[in-house]
Amino acid sequence: MTYTTVQGDMWDSIAKSVYGDTKYTDTLMNANPEYRETYIFSSGIVLDVPEVYDKVTADDLPPWKRVSG
Repeated sequence: MTYTTVQGDMWDSIAKSVYGDTKYTDTLMNANPEYRETYIFSSGIVLDVPEVYDKVTADDLPPWKRVSG
């Protein structure tokens, strides 16, 4: 998947837009190393947007879904 920037986009706002969370900002930056030094984008830059998979740990689950023992 790709994302085409608009004037004023920043890494964190792009991550929030495409992934729904700014925690994926590093993922987005690592997929586009040629723009790593860019802080505020101009319009028309096409960025690669890799798929992300959330790793669920026991701490993320509600108590009744955790395995005890």
